[in-house]
Amino acid sequence: MPGFTPGRRWQPAYYPFHNDSIMERFLAAVERTSKGLLFGCRMCGNCMLQETAFICSMECPKGLRNGPCGGSTPEHCYVDESRPCIWYKIYERAEKLGTTHKLLEVLPPLDWDKVGTEIWKDVLNHWNEVGGLDATWRALKAAPEERDRAWEQFFYEIRQPDWWQGDAKAHLPPQPHEPVSHLESLLVAGQFAVTAEIAPPLAAAPDDVIKKVNLLKPFVDAVNFTDNPSATPRMSSLACSLLALQNGLEPVMQIAARDRTRMGVQAEVLGASALGIRNILCLTGDHPRLGPPPHGRMDVWDIDSIQMVWILRRMRDDCHFLDERELKCGPSLFIGAAGSPYASTDRFQALREEKKVNAGAQFLQTNLVYDLDRFEAYLAELDKRGVLARTSVMAGITPVRSVKAAHAMNEVPGVTIPPALIKRLENASDPKEEGLQITLEIIERVKRLPGVKGIHFMAVGWESIVPRLVTEAGLQRPSA
Repeated sequence: MPGFTPGRRWQPAYYPFHNDSIMERFLAAVERTSKGLLFGCRMCGNCMLQETAFICSMECPKGLRNGPCGGSTPEHCYVDESRPCIWYKIYERAEKLGTTHKLLEVLPPLDWDKVGTEIWKDVLNHWNEVGGLDATWRALKAAPEERDRAWEQFFYEIRQPDWWQGDAKAHLPPQPHEPVSHLESLLVAGQFAVTAEIAPPLAAAPDDVIKKVNLLKPFVDAVNFTDNPSATPRMSSLACSLLALQNGLEPVMQIAARDRTRMGVQAEVLGASALGIRNILCLTGDHPRLGPPPHGRMDVWDIDSIQMVWILRRMRDDCHFLDERELKCGPSLFIGAAGSPYASTDRFQALREEKKVNAGAQFLQTNLVYDLDRFEAYLAELDKRGVLARTSVMAGITPVRSVKAAHAMNEVPGVTIPPALIKRLENASDPKEEGLQITLEIIERVKRLPGVKGIHFMAVGWESIVPRLVTEAGLQRPSA
């Protein structure tokens, strides 16, 4: 167990992908050993301990560098229950130290030229670049506030390379801005939007997708396609989104960082935009351990959802790739991210959502809402941080068909069904119909909550129930 990081190193330390000098290898070995004992260091080549309350974020099984996943809990990591959620521990310690503001800075993905190498040489080189001993002496003689600013700036320039330049500022679409999709136009105009989710088929035939698209078309404004949910292969979200577009219903293409490198994300989104797909929902993705065996590699996490939002926004607004090459024609995108009302705690999760919105997320689709009191508390925390004024929150809704299904859903990371609702299902003569009535009651309350701009139905293979829910909840579309 490392001395300062409350969890063992989940994966081995990185080693360099190139030959280094004997001295560089010696320094790397010293850093790997010393920081390994203290922090469980994986030698990522871009140390962020000062930003993460001196707990190494690379202890996370997903290697997340910008905050927890949607399954974060105070008790344990959802991937490996024998260890704590490292990001929950980071938030907890940062709160005690009064440094939670540092967690809003959007941190870069790994530079694989530096992975496995020691960072001390970079610190020394940068120290020489800014003036060495003379600069240090000037800082020591300066006022405390100026000295603190110089210290922060020094390490910011080391951890934020020129190709990234992450910060904690709010990045909004360029003004004046014309909506690029029907969904964006509705949300920008303040109209209540309705979307639904379709699980892509476990087959190559398009018939099932087209049938469900035509079923939902009169009742929703757009339709989401999941991207290999539960780490299980299905028809691609891109292919399903194109089928929806060809059949007259606007798609929201989900894209999980888990399955892609930074190069793959940029290429796929350019292709999607060229095909006319405008709405993109950026997700980190379920861990491969949730999928069926045999499991594939578990360390392929090139970027996280916040880094994806940051990359796509800059492609759209600044017309350049991550590597700073110019884009002759940037993609037209309405960028979204996931909201997790029941992960970790309200105040920590609000910090996470603020970071997504700062990075460029224009709408948030939440995980399933059942516990309305906690959902209201979550919205209140978002409001405190000014998030509700800068984004559109769409509440995730799905009916529960049975008591067994309710208990199963309670096992899903980030989903909480209160005992009172389960009791209602147990006491009902027709649990399926009772589940629908519970759903309608939730919709009625949710659509009146401040900050909620829409409903997102996630029917989990029961898409045929969505028209009834839309009709009985009074959510009919104007064109229906």
